[in-house]
Amino acid sequence: MTIGLGRLARSVEEVGMNLGAMQEVERPNYRPYAAQPGDVFITSWAKSGTTMTQQMFHQLRMLAATGEPDMEFDDISRMTPWEDTARQNDFDMTAAQRAAPRGFKWHREYERLEPGMRYIVTLRDPHETYHSLHRFFAGYLFESGSVSMEDFLPLWLMGGPGGCDYFTHLLSWWARRDEADTLLVTYRWAVTNKPAMIRRMADFIGITVDEAMVGQVEALTARDFMYAHKDKFDDAMIKVTMAELLGLHDLESSKVKAEGSDAREVPPAIAAQIDALWAERVAPVTGHADFASLASEIDARA
Repeated sequence: MTIGLGRLARSVEEVGMNLGAMQEVERPNYRPYAAQPGDVFITSWAKSGTTMTQQMFHQLRMLAATGEPDMEFDDISRMTPWEDTARQNDFDMTAAQRAAPRGFKWHREYERLEPGMRYIVTLRDPHETYHSLHRFFAGYLFESGSVSMEDFLPLWLMGGPGGCDYFTHLLSWWARRDEADTLLVTYRWAVTNKPAMIRRMADFIGITVDEAMVGQVEALTARDFMYAHKDKFDDAMIKVTMAELLGLHDLESSKVKAEGSDAREVPPAIAAQIDALWAERVAPVTGHADFASLASEIDARA
């Protein structure tokens, strides 16, 4: 017996109905996150480089611990678990991880996370995240073609399960850009300067790397490599849950696409609304009129 609609959503409202139905089911094996000293939180906003960063983190710690990379997993979010889907997935967040330090995925602002941990955050242009999130949800949370980009704004503002809106997230981490417990970079910088990003992450999580290790991790986080193994980066656990509870199969949920997202695909009216929210909420706090200006400051500190 399935719950929810028994089919993919065809509107923003129906997405909420399916997600809400999954949240109500009792899951006997679920155990919530329990903090341990030294935990690392990968907590970028939705579609801002989280999956690449999870892969980078996991491969660094596995190479340091074993001398070998690790692709023997079905879902990268089993390696760096995500509390906000763990209950639906009947997942034990306290389960032992394959190597230290422990790593966890979130899409949250600092204020709703465990204090005293270490935090890795990549920031991305809001227009790019809009196009990317719409591409990701189509065929996964709603039927392809049923929710236009013009109607997608409420889902974008939601930011994914357990998340927050884009601007709350950005301002929270902007305020922590000088904190020693926070590694804050832009997604574009991390991709363009990947060896430097790998070294910075390694130093941040207490791992010593040589050039061979850096090269291995760079290859393992390349778009072509991750796309060739996209089934490991496609929310396999939540897909099983959605098949079990909602009766949904063959979902198009790969997070790694052959080509990146394009901010120019966002409809002008939506782009204007995003820009207005930036002007209202971000510019007065940061002094930056747009993401490009803010990114320039962050990149200059890298």
